[in-house]
Amino acid sequence: MANILIVDDSRTSRRILRGVLEGEGYEIIGEASNGQEGYDMYVQYKPDLVTMDITMPVMDGIQSLKKIKAEFPDAKVIMVTAAGQKHNLIEAVQSGAADFIPKPFDVEQIKSTIIKVLDL
Repeated sequence: MANILIVDDSRTSRRILRGVLEGEGYEIIGEASNGQEGYDMYVQYKPDLVTMDITMPVMDGIQSLKKIKAEFPDAKVIMVTAAGQKHNLIEAVQSGAADFIPKPFDVEQIKSTIIKVLDL
C-alpha cells in the first residue's frame, strides 16, 4: 500500500485524514504542520503521495508544492482546500497539484481522489 505524508496546520484535519487513510490500509509516514515542514519531510521520506493544506503558517501549501515539484517533478500532491479558495486552487493546479480535496471532508471523496491520483 502507498505511504502518505499529511501536511496541515489543523490537528483536527490531520487526525481525520489519518483515520480515513489508515482505515483504507495506507501508511501515514508523517505529519507536518506547515509547508516548510512538509517540504523537509518530503525530501526525507519521498512518500508516494502528499495531502497538502493551502493556508498554513511559515510556508503555505502552494509554496511548498512548488518547491517539491521543482525538485521532484513526479511528486503526487493533493491539495486540501477550504471553500472560497478558488484563486489558490487554480494556482495550485498550474503549479502541478494532482487534484484537490475540499473541506469540510467527505470520506468517500477522500478515498476516490486518493485512488485516482495513485492510479490504483
